[in-house]
Amino acid sequence: MEKAIAAISTPNAIGGISVVRISGDQALTIADRVFKSISGKILGDMKGYTAAYGRVFDKDGDFDDAVALVFRAPKSYTGEDVVEVSCHGGIYVTRRLLRAMIDGGASPAAGGEFTKRAFLNGKLSLTQAESVMDIINSHSKQAARSAMAGFEGALFKKIQNINERLLNLSGHLAAWVDFPEEDIPVVEHDNLLNALGDCGTELNDLINGYDAGRLIHQGIVTAIVGKPNVGKSTLMNLLAGCEKSIVTEIAGTTRDVVEESVLLGDVVLRLADTAGIRDTEDMVERVGVSLAKKKMEQADLVLAVFDGSSPLSSEDQELIAEIKDKNVIAVVNKSDLENKLDIEYIQKRIKHIVIISAKNTNGLQELSDCIAGVLNLVHVDTTGAMLANERQRDCVQRAVSFVEESVLSIRQGFTLDAVTVSIELAIEDLLELTGERVTDAVVDEVFSHFCVGK
Repeated sequence: MEKAIAAISTPNAIGGISVVRISGDQALTIADRVFKSISGKILGDMKGYTAAYGRVFDKDGDFDDAVALVFRAPKSYTGEDVVEVSCHGGIYVTRRLLRAMIDGGASPAAGGEFTKRAFLNGKLSLTQAESVMDIINSHSKQAARSAMAGFEGALFKKIQNINERLLNLSGHLAAWVDFPEEDIPVVEHDNLLNALGDCGTELNDLINGYDAGRLIHQGIVTAIVGKPNVGKSTLMNLLAGCEKSIVTEIAGTTRDVVEESVLLGDVVLRLADTAGIRDTEDMVERVGVSLAKKKMEQADLVLAVFDGSSPLSSEDQELIAEIKDKNVIAVVNKSDLENKLDIEYIQKRIKHIVIISAKNTNGLQELSDCIAGVLNLVHVDTTGAMLANERQRDCVQRAVSFVEESVLSIRQGFTLDAVTVSIELAIEDLLELTGERVTDAVVDEVFSHFCVGK
């Protein structure tokens, strides 16, 4: 018997309504201790997917109007009896309702405990459960679409299909080795190699698409760099849609790293406006320049800003030499002024270049399109199977290694027993990915990243 758990499932903020959720074998009984319907209905007698309007109360009396929605096991999110009580969205009222449920016998839910119970009760695979938080954390249409595809089982079905083929191969090999007297089809090495090769190719395709998936789900770490006074902070403010960075005519205004996440087109940029990169005797500014270079090294994308109204300087040339091998877009700013910059010099060294006026907002769409193109996000199929995090990538990487090991064993003439062992190890890794065979430690780690109430 699972003890009932309760938590606030809406943000800890003032709003129109708040929802307090309770799940477990005693959920209906405890909910009846804090909710009384106007019609006299008892929640414990109600069918699933029905609601009642009434009042919520504690030992000090009733304190709000509310609606209680009943879900019956196993047809609920967690697979258990669930009651969701919606009250007015005041912080005090919501917390008082949660306290009343806990006083009535429920335990406070841990982070992700509702979804963890859904997984343990067979309502979701582990990859689907992970997609729940991806849906919650989505900041773009692409991220939401990809997360929803994961929740609907796109990755689970893909991995399950590969695993079934590996299981068939493993079963055939085991039967051939263990029961030679039986009428079992001969294991043809060419067919075996082709089947393993197909599985390996599909797994490698998932790995190769991981970086694009990571950028879609987590956002693109983007460093805005350049020498002082080229318009980095103006560009930052333009992209952020507000005054995030101080803009003045004085060179070296930005000393620290100013960060903000913004949605540009359908791409989330985790922007970092950095100090102007130059040689300086100012100790504080030197620290800022050092931080700028560190951010530049760590970034998925570099927006290198150049002043189109000034001739190319030695500082510009040094920056170009430093970043030419990264994912970089040269952003030539101040197109509203007469051009004096040697743009041809930049074009020969940096493949992607966009001309803008951050002051007048010209060129923003071109910059958005260029970013998507540089990071190969234009043609990403966000409705297909996609690895969403490092845990999933690691499981697939290990499975690929064992599939490749089995292929090598066949080619080097090892016994079929050895080949079977490698295939079975690949199967274990894929079962860990989907959660069909996974340790408690892995499960706890996955759900430790969830918010309370989900």
